[in-house]
Amino acid sequence: MSQDIRSLEPKALWNKFADLNAVPRPSKKEERVIKFMTNFGEGLGLETIEDEVGNVIIRKPATKGMEDRKPIVMQSHLDMVHQKNNDTVFDFDTQGIDMFVDGDWVKAKGTTLGADNGLGVATIMAILESDTIAHPDLEALFTIDEETGMTGAMGLKGGLLKGEILLNLDTEEDDEIGVGCAGGIDVTATGSYNQEPITNEDYKAYTIEVKGLQGGHSGMQIHEGLGNANKIMNRLLYAVVEDIKVAEIDGGSLRNAIPRESVATVVLKSHKEAMILEVLGALSKTIKKEYKTMEPDLKMVFKETDLPKSAMPYEAQTQLLKALYAAHNGVYRMSADIKDLVETSNNIARVIVKDGHIKVGCLTRSSVESSKMDLANALKATFELAGCEVEFSGSYPGWAPNMDSTILKVMVPIYEQLNNGKKPHVAACHAGLECGILGQNYPDMDMISFGPNIKGAHSPDERAQISSAQKYWEFVLEILKNIPKKD
Repeated sequence: MSQDIRSLEPKALWNKFADLNAVPRPSKKEERVIKFMTNFGEGLGLETIEDEVGNVIIRKPATKGMEDRKPIVMQSHLDMVHQKNNDTVFDFDTQGIDMFVDGDWVKAKGTTLGADNGLGVATIMAILESDTIAHPDLEALFTIDEETGMTGAMGLKGGLLKGEILLNLDTEEDDEIGVGCAGGIDVTATGSYNQEPITNEDYKAYTIEVKGLQGGHSGMQIHEGLGNANKIMNRLLYAVVEDIKVAEIDGGSLRNAIPRESVATVVLKSHKEAMILEVLGALSKTIKKEYKTMEPDLKMVFKETDLPKSAMPYEAQTQLLKALYAAHNGVYRMSADIKDLVETSNNIARVIVKDGHIKVGCLTRSSVESSKMDLANALKATFELAGCEVEFSGSYPGWAPNMDSTILKVMVPIYEQLNNGKKPHVAACHAGLECGILGQNYPDMDMISFGPNIKGAHSPDERAQISSAQKYWEFVLEILKNIPKKD
């Protein structure tokens, strides 16, 4: 890890981020970062609690002169999305993130950076450690497993927190103040097929690779027209479905990341080899032309490989490829009430075909519960027509905007004062923040979300802007000094 990170301003923020990023913290495997955080709180002599599901709460009394202000909760999640480039050798379970400075940006070498939501965590740590930053009674809430299930927020019991205002530090645009977010649901289709043995010597096998896509956040970037490797792969396979046998498909990774890569192994008759490669080559040129602006590094590679022992039967592969073609991916509906807000979307995140088993994983998001379930049911019907079983899981609610929020009325003028009169963008987002879930057990808590500029979240292109972190830090300190007095 570059020592250059620790010399950046504000040092308190970047040093805590460097400390945090030295700790492996994949979703569902947060034991080490939970221990790191409890040790941190106890080392400061502060009341530190680990709840039943692994959330960490650290309480710090108000600084002198701030005792009459409303108590606050500052909240961020401990886990991070683990994505890496195919040619990057890295073990997220054992290694800390390898960071470097590139101009005005902090980046990671071939992996996700963990700025989502590590910069929020680091902010809270810096405030807990400081003996000079003014703040009211403070509860630091560090939740687990935000990225793959929201289980930390869902498992937090009511009555545990005493704060009246919650500052969620998980927004990725520094001119945005978040007042609402989308809910989500996992849609998983599974199926099976009888494998057909490949014994004919007249067959050849090829791997097809789709790679070089940008990937990104399946909520915040779903409207940008980025390529989905699973849909592109399916398009290629469907073009030659009558002349190939699909042996394997392995596409995408995490449900909340737009798929960047997919690999398939197919079998074809030797006498049709030239024709099939010609069709695939022509289609790949067409697809590259379609995506030349958004995905200039897109590659589709065809390589001869060893003949597999078995493949899908024709009927099973045709049903699957038709279902994947029909399944909706991308924006489903724009909000009629909030300009430029995606209301409902789906990400076909994971496609696995291997050894007689099929699994397709989707993440459906919406700020309207009925629209979320409408799209989820459309996906369910599509895959059931292909003979798959479909399961809904991990459903979580959206966060309804409160334009009469007290803390919003405090933050807007502070932002304008710090930014020469420029107004912040007060908006709901199409990401899944924890505020909606937390609000179920804390319905009277006034919630808001904000943060520094983070680009390319959920991909190896993730980067955090240094100048924006400075702007954000100053904003945080002013907000803390101006928390309203108790009623």
